[in-house]
Amino acid sequence: MNRPLCRPTCCAVPEINAMNLRRHLSNIFRLGIKELWSLWRDPMMLVLIVYTTTLAVYTAGTAQPETLRNVPIAIVDEDDSALSQRIVSAFYPPQFLPPAIIGPHQVDPLLDAGRYTLVLHIPSHYQRDVLAGKVPKVQLNVDATRMSQAFVGNGAVQQVVQLETAEFVQRFRSVTPQPVDLTVRSRFNPSLTPAWFGSLMELINIVTMLSIILTGAALIREREHGTVEHLLVMPVTPGEIMLAKVWSMALVVLVAVFVSLTVVIRWAIGVPIEGSIGLFLFGAALHLFATTSMGIFMATVARSMPQFGLLMVLTMMPLEMLSGGVTPRESMPLWVQYVMALAPTTHFTELSQAILYRGAGLSVVWQSLVWLLLIGAVLFTFALKRFRSTITRMV
Repeated sequence: MNRPLCRPTCCAVPEINAMNLRRHLSNIFRLGIKELWSLWRDPMMLVLIVYTTTLAVYTAGTAQPETLRNVPIAIVDEDDSALSQRIVSAFYPPQFLPPAIIGPHQVDPLLDAGRYTLVLHIPSHYQRDVLAGKVPKVQLNVDATRMSQAFVGNGAVQQVVQLETAEFVQRFRSVTPQPVDLTVRSRFNPSLTPAWFGSLMELINIVTMLSIILTGAALIREREHGTVEHLLVMPVTPGEIMLAKVWSMALVVLVAVFVSLTVVIRWAIGVPIEGSIGLFLFGAALHLFATTSMGIFMATVARSMPQFGLLMVLTMMPLEMLSGGVTPRESMPLWVQYVMALAPTTHFTELSQAILYRGAGLSVVWQSLVWLLLIGAVLFTFALKRFRSTITRMV
């Protein structure tokens, strides 16, 4: 009697798929470990990671002065009266350096030499004209090449001269009542401390820069050392090679960002973090998925590290300047806003500011997360296609 033929059971296909999945994950994991060991043996990259996440962030947060500080000022006092002496004594540290008394013929040479930012010229008979009800003219010479001090110092000097003159005439300092009482309420940064903004924005920009540099340099380093040929003879696919580089370099950047956020920004500088650090790191991981793919794509275009560096300059400048971190996107031309809506840095900056500054939750930033995922998927697809074609040409 003939026996019926045995048919394959339905559970055989899922078992094969599970075995293939485990093999792919094992390859991605082992290749990622290889990338981490390669990075550990590269001292220059390690120095770059440590410097950008510590000293660079600290400097960006503390280098900008909160107000006028140690502004060099000189005064030409041709009046030499009680009022002029009162004005001279109103400029004192820490906003201004002790004012130097100079002659009229020294104004231009000292400004040309960069010795002073502000030179105040008080004319003769200034006190007499003020008491007589006239409107004498006081000249303020400004070295406009020192933009920050020149802009803020100009207004400060005008305020000092007007207040001291009015108090001298009225014998007391009074404030003219205004018809409208404006109450200013500063949300999220009540003291308007620049360090709160500068340090966090520097860290946000560093996430993009490090992810592109690490992945791109890893691929170019393998090409220069000839280790790409070793990968080609291994039973791995281009997708596994790319995913290994993405997860390993993204992990390095995430660890460095977490240390910088907690140690440098919160502890050393004292910036309060309003939102969830875990949600921020999740958004950073999605952003890294896009930027690491971008780094691999740029590494396939460049033939050497100098070329890759030039591509970095051309790419990083518009990404940082037009992402909304330096200038609000609403102030940009409309076509720039539409173009930058396709950049991952725009959505990551919006997400980071909402979480770290304003304490936003998932219900507020979910759209930015979706955009980062979509942009990352598109960039990864293009990078994988380019990477696969590059490997094919090498074979």
